Formats: sequence, structure tokens, C-alpha cells
Amino acid sequence: MSAPSADPARATHIALTKAGQLKIRYPAELLSDDGTHLVVRAAWARDTVKDFGFVRFEPGDVFVEHYWRDRWYAVKEVRSAGGVLKGWYCDVARPAVVHADGTVEVEDLDLDLWRSADGTDVLRLDEDEFAESGLAGRDPEAAAEASRTLDALEQAARTAAFTDLLTDR
Repeated sequence: MSAPSADPARATHIALTKAGQLKIRYPAELLSDDGTHLVVRAAWARDTVKDFGFVRFEPGDVFVEHYWRDRWYAVKEVRSAGGVLKGWYCDVARPAVVHADGTVEVEDLDLDLWRSADGTDVLRLDEDEFAESGLAGRDPEAAAEASRTLDALEQAARTAAFTDLLTDR
């Protein structure tokens, strides 16, 4: 876990949901929030290693997570405990909702994208899960937006300007 903030106002929680069900909730430190774009820092939320084959998330890894109230994705910069950049994990998700208690809620729409630290590997993930989720039948507009978002993220991830997504314009 990342070190707790001395300022309780900077402590928050991330609540990731999927199809209306809580998937995971974990503590995070609020780094900034301009009313549209918020940034938090959190430790890998599990005690075990998750090996995707192309990257390993391990206890001690630190995530700097970017959420927007008006974008259909979240971008998570992943670093090892020693500070070495592993890459960026992008979740296609509905825009973030920040509740009165400070909890940041994000609904995962199954589609993900990985960009390695050097930008040479850009991988579309979980398209099979997305197809099986039934979102296209339940909410065709959201499904279409999710597909467009994944395409746009992939296009951006294949350029050197990818990290421009993380800045406010």
C-alpha cells in the first residue's frame, strides 16, 4: 500500500463496478482534482502477483490513476516498487462519479488496453469478455461508445504523444 496521507482530505477510495456489482474497492491518495480530471495514487490492491504474460502486477507496485468525469476511460500508470515504469493500463469505463464521501466510482465496460513503457507493445484486451457481457443488447449506445473509445485509445497509444491524454487541455 502507498503511505497513508497525513491529510485525511486527500484520502479516498476507488470503487470499480462491473454490470452494477462492486468488483473491487481500495484506498487511494487524491493527488489532484480540477472538477473534471482527478488523479490518485494507490498501491497494487492485492497481496498476490497477477501475471498477464506481458506484465506482472506485484505487491509494492504503485499506480497513478487518472479518471475523468467526462471521458469514457481511465488511465493507470504502473510503476514497480522501485519506481521503474512498467507501462499504462487503460480501462474503458463510463465517466467517473465522485460521491459525497469522496469515493470515486467507475463502471468497467470490460475493454482494456495495455501500452508498454517503451511504447512498442500496444495490446487490446478482453474483447471476448466485452462481447459476452451483453452490454450491446442492454445499452447499445454505451457499447458503441466503449468500442469507439478503445479504438481511439489504441490509436493514441501507438504515438509518442500518448501521455498527452493525461494532461488537461
